[in-house]
Amino acid sequence: MTSPVVIIGTGLAGYNLAREFRKLDAQTPLLLITADDGRSYSKPMLSTGFAKQKDADGLCMAEPGAMAEQLNAEIRTHTRISGIDPGHKRLWIGEEAVEYRDLVLAWGAQTVQVPIEGDGGDRVFPINDLEDYARFRAAAVGKQRVLILGAGLIGCEFANDMSLGGFEVDVVAPCEQVMPTLLHPAAATAVQAGLEGLGVRFHLGPVLTRLQQVPLGLEAHLSDGSVIACDLVVSAIGLRPRTDLAAAAGLQTNRGVCVDRQLRTSHANIFALGDCAEVDGINLLYVMPLMSCARALAQTLAGKPTTVAYGPMPITVKTPACPLVVSPPPQVHEGTWQVEGQGSDLKVLCIDAEGKLLGYALTGAAVMEKLALNRQLPAVMA
Repeated sequence: MTSPVVIIGTGLAGYNLAREFRKLDAQTPLLLITADDGRSYSKPMLSTGFAKQKDADGLCMAEPGAMAEQLNAEIRTHTRISGIDPGHKRLWIGEEAVEYRDLVLAWGAQTVQVPIEGDGGDRVFPINDLEDYARFRAAAVGKQRVLILGAGLIGCEFANDMSLGGFEVDVVAPCEQVMPTLLHPAAATAVQAGLEGLGVRFHLGPVLTRLQQVPLGLEAHLSDGSVIACDLVVSAIGLRPRTDLAAAAGLQTNRGVCVDRQLRTSHANIFALGDCAEVDGINLLYVMPLMSCARALAQTLAGKPTTVAYGPMPITVKTPACPLVVSPPPQVHEGTWQVEGQGSDLKVLCIDAEGKLLGYALTGAAVMEKLALNRQLPAVMA
């Protein structure tokens, strides 16, 4: 019997790769293994659920049984890999050995956690998958006050969504502006003002030092001495690609699992894509690069080695209080920033010495210009 193509992970990366592969090869045995419940959902929708009044079931697009049928695949849920043996092309689930023809790592990234003093630690919720979201929704029933740790993309999306869902929202982050690694300060100011217009309160600079249970909920003590009353805490500090099992198996890792432009790791029959993968030195935790990788890797697995390319990769941020699309300039290029517009409608452009567009941030009504600007952008990875 032919050994299967094994995909570890059933998030957007794993399921989209499986779909693309099945378009090209309907017969090769396909096994998907996931540590969660295997339901198909779109992770970006996790930060829109409260505004849409959708619980975890409402965000689920298909149960694992339906996905198995659709993909002509076996799907093993609530199953953790304990080790990978590249030399013998097998992996371990406890004492069980599973052989593979090719192995794909699509196990994503894990939330960054920081230790917090006090007895309120069990009221801190990371929201990184559908099961996390279900846990938080259950805890949020009857609650009103949410503290969000982190003012990056995810923190701002959750702040917008939970405000629209009827919560009082405070955001705490040790930075000078929202989305500091992504946005020019002018665009950041516009987004923050839009969120403040919903009632979101920002505490930028201090960190949470202590979380204490009190009779009416929680007290969050900040490093600047201030205290915020809240009921729940959402941790949106950031994500770190999962690399431990890959490193233990001898695969090359850096920020993520290192792969070449064919998404091949340092071992010939093991590939990686999605949030866990560092593709030719680039680790992008967004949907567009993931989809490009799924299409290319499906071709490779079906017998036609294919190199992935990234065109322009603009990011649409789900902050309807101040619509935002951003395409960060490549780090290898030097450019100067130009800010046009006023109020919440800004066009912030990064231009190189020859007058060519390297990147942009568009806020408010200016997001309408994204398609025209995208045509001028350089490829992220040609």
